[in-house]
Amino acid sequence: MKVLLLYDYPPSPSGLATQGDLLYRGLTEMGIDVHAVHFESHLEKEWYYRWFKPDIVTGVGYWGYTPEQVIHPQKYGLTAVPWLVADGYIANHQQVLNRLPLLLVTSNWVKEMYIRDGIIGDRIAVLPVGCDTARFAAAHLEEAKIKAVRDSFGLSPDQLMILTVGGDAASKGAREVMQALSMIQNEVPDWKYVCKVWPQPRTTIQNSADLDLADGLGIHKRVSFATSITSRNFMPYLISACDIYAAPSRLEGFGMSQVEAGACGKPVIGMKAMGMLDTMVHQQTALLAEIGVRIIADEVSVPDLTDPEKTCKVRLDPPRTVDYRADPISIAGHLKDLMTNPALRESLGKAAQKHVEAHFDYRVVAKRYLEIIKDRLGVQ
Repeated sequence: MKVLLLYDYPPSPSGLATQGDLLYRGLTEMGIDVHAVHFESHLEKEWYYRWFKPDIVTGVGYWGYTPEQVIHPQKYGLTAVPWLVADGYIANHQQVLNRLPLLLVTSNWVKEMYIRDGIIGDRIAVLPVGCDTARFAAAHLEEAKIKAVRDSFGLSPDQLMILTVGGDAASKGAREVMQALSMIQNEVPDWKYVCKVWPQPRTTIQNSADLDLADGLGIHKRVSFATSITSRNFMPYLISACDIYAAPSRLEGFGMSQVEAGACGKPVIGMKAMGMLDTMVHQQTALLAEIGVRIIADEVSVPDLTDPEKTCKVRLDPPRTVDYRADPISIAGHLKDLMTNPALRESLGKAAQKHVEAHFDYRVVAKRYLEIIKDRLGVQ
């Protein structure tokens, strides 16, 4: 089997790039003839089409990448099998996607969203995102590289570090976590809440609003926002430096950071919704907060297919849930249990590590990818 992978290549630190690159690594290690190319590099893609003649072209992204990852290879008579996430509503390209023999999605929730928005369900297969469990692995807080991370945040050895990582913190549920922490701040051991976010204009605006919330809640001295560019090399040490990973994300088609935290043996707080139901088991490998609010929309703005620089409004009938908020009271209960019970932190972390190794190791995912392709399309 010859496979061409289309993603942000060479890989940036982003989730989609990492998703694609781990599949590339897994297939390579299995001896599959595979190449990777940037999904927007038309000239290089065409070069591969002409000499490599792949059996399968898999693009990693969301439905908005359909022109680059599906339509483009189809113009050359190739079989496109995209591997997609969801962003709350699938607005365009239903006709193109419904002509595909196979479409991969990252979780059962994403599959439900695609079916809800008009994609034929029996052509959709669930393929989770992989994790490098050799790099994301349990480590002791006193190891030099991990201790150095804690020192950079001014954490003392007896302080608990709660961590959230994302492009911005609010989308990963940080505002709900801060509300929860304010409820229990005097009932738990000393703590600090660290939010690692990516530097970009929208994050700067969101950080300001989030810090205002922390100030209003009276916890601003215990909340720290780290806004800096970091490589994937640093992430295992950052996650390993925390005691609790909190990410009850507002919109989550898989939950890569939660899975990586589990691989590092960290107890994770998520939410009973979306892709997190696929990656975590409540009270066994993680603690999942209840849904507090469902954000329902009856109208959305989507890219105009005739002019990518413009958007158009689409009426949703019936209205759809496009976003979630975890219940801060539920988060507070889980935080209090973890912060006051070291044994619970340890047991959940160990169970999470085993769960990730068994189900989400990138080699397991690559093997599953091949099984799906062979079973659904008969490609050997």
